[in-house]
Amino acid sequence: MSESETSADVNAAPEQKGVAVVEAALATMPANPGVYRMLDGKGDALYVGKARSLKKRVTAYTQMARLPERLRRMVSETVAMEIVTTHTEAEALLLEANLIKRLKPRFNIVLRDDKSYPWLMLTEDHPFPQIAKHRGAQLRKGSYWGPFASAWAVNQTVTAMQRVFLLRSCQDTVFANRTRPCLLYQIRRCSAPCVGRISEEDYGRLVGQAKAFLAGKSAAVQQELAAEMEHAAEALEFERAAAVRDRIRGLTFVQGTGLMNPASLRDADVIAAWQIGGQTCVQVFFVRGGRNNGNRAFYPTHARTEEPAEVLGAFVAQFYDDKPPPPLLLTNFALPEHALVEEALSLKAGRRVEIAVPQRGEKHAVVAHAETNAREALERKLAESAGQAKLLEATAALFGLPSPPERIEVYDNSHIMGTAPYGVMIVGGPEGFVKSAYRKFSIRGPVTPGDDFGMMREVLERRFGRALREQAEHPQRPEDWPDLVLIDGGAGQLSAARGVLADLGVNNVPLVAIAKGPDRDAGREWFHMDGREPIQLPPRDPVLYFLQRLRDEAHRFAITTHRAGRSKALTRSELDEVPGIGSARKRALLNHFGSARGVKQAGLADLEAAPGISRETARRVYAHFHPGVRMEEAR
Repeated sequence: MSESETSADVNAAPEQKGVAVVEAALATMPANPGVYRMLDGKGDALYVGKARSLKKRVTAYTQMARLPERLRRMVSETVAMEIVTTHTEAEALLLEANLIKRLKPRFNIVLRDDKSYPWLMLTEDHPFPQIAKHRGAQLRKGSYWGPFASAWAVNQTVTAMQRVFLLRSCQDTVFANRTRPCLLYQIRRCSAPCVGRISEEDYGRLVGQAKAFLAGKSAAVQQELAAEMEHAAEALEFERAAAVRDRIRGLTFVQGTGLMNPASLRDADVIAAWQIGGQTCVQVFFVRGGRNNGNRAFYPTHARTEEPAEVLGAFVAQFYDDKPPPPLLLTNFALPEHALVEEALSLKAGRRVEIAVPQRGEKHAVVAHAETNAREALERKLAESAGQAKLLEATAALFGLPSPPERIEVYDNSHIMGTAPYGVMIVGGPEGFVKSAYRKFSIRGPVTPGDDFGMMREVLERRFGRALREQAEHPQRPEDWPDLVLIDGGAGQLSAARGVLADLGVNNVPLVAIAKGPDRDAGREWFHMDGREPIQLPPRDPVLYFLQRLRDEAHRFAITTHRAGRSKALTRSELDEVPGIGSARKRALLNHFGSARGVKQAGLADLEAAPGISRETARRVYAHFHPGVRMEEAR
């Protein structure tokens, strides 16, 4: 791949400036496949697109009369372009999906999916493999099965696997230190290999059956268990036969559960989109080994004019950017570039990936089921959004705002007697809490311990000071400028916050302080605003509940941030300040001397005698705690 950038500075109308930028880029743009990026004045991506021929595709942006209003606006905001050439259009599609997910351009269809998916793991680096839930990089040697839509789905599967195949779920350290079976053995969920209740060979047979079940060969496993039960009964080993019978019952129960277990599907994702009022919900069902591994709803951001098939096509490309696609995808719309998407996903998976739109039979019924789930999920979301819109309108009326707030920022802080002080900002809006916009502020000080006013002053200065600096560089109003600011406190906090904003020259942000009522009773809060008497709302007022939820979310975020910072501080010691002392040497010193204080008081000879500590390291540690003392004197 190769990359280049082109920009232009033309004193003309915005549309003509944008066209001039595109034309300047075309002068050196190749006709190769690749990806292009349109950038705004801040260097952020406005749009990311791919093309079989970059030159031919980008030329279309110079013909403004033929472009829809949305694309004309995009071109007018463009001040620079970047391109990356690829070998094939399929590679360009994969790169485009990756960049869109990473850069989140305003004029693209964007899948906002930042959650990792859980997998089921069977370890292979131990004589008695462990079954467990796994997230993140698959670095440990083992076999991985999934993905699952949620932690609940994988936990259910782990429980079912324990019931049927009696596999251990304990950590290796627990396994190595057991002297008697745990409760799972007593309730017949584990074969207790930790204390020798099953041989390595027999346990390996259980693992083989588990893998066959996960691979979709449950019928073969059931036949094998049935034969084992009959053999035990013929040998008059009735207790063993009863145990195998219970496993067969558990297997039958697992096979019969789930909303959707299509016999004709083995490994596939069922993807259905539904659109109402310019908003789209995409529902994904994960089917692995003939079993439903759960489902999840997604709401891609896009222009209201985008058709469902276009949204679905962009979704599929971005969804598999960070996860392997299964051999089969079933969708309820034909994708606009069906063959190209198939080629790109096959390239990513290293095997053939088929995308189909079933018209009849069981597969069609499965897609229809996913489509129904997408419709119902979108209807619920729109109903919630409508309720949220009414609350925002009522909030605007309560505080005299010119229009319903699109962005509400709430500030709070947390500390214990001045230690580990943190301030936080949470954001709410028409779609609820915007967690991607949450911010943490480690208080730098100097602030007197327990000075909540000083902490709030620092947080506001840092937040709005940065916003003003960005606004000075780019004169347009920042997109993250709040329509309403809420702070936890009374008239004193309101006055302090207003003073900070006034010192910064910020006079156009409505500011409200929420003071807890007598005895800190929820429902009796007072609301303070500039130039108005404090007000209270009726105890059952929906707006009161809404504002309480915002305040409580800020408080929750502040507490969890403070606890995380305090826990991190507790794990630190004076040894962390010694140059060249890593975690292994720190552990060796603490294990030998018992504490950092013991290390500090130790003599040079004692340090040199510590296990795992070299003479040079001992001298470095001693010199750190005894500056100015000569080594000869230390002995």
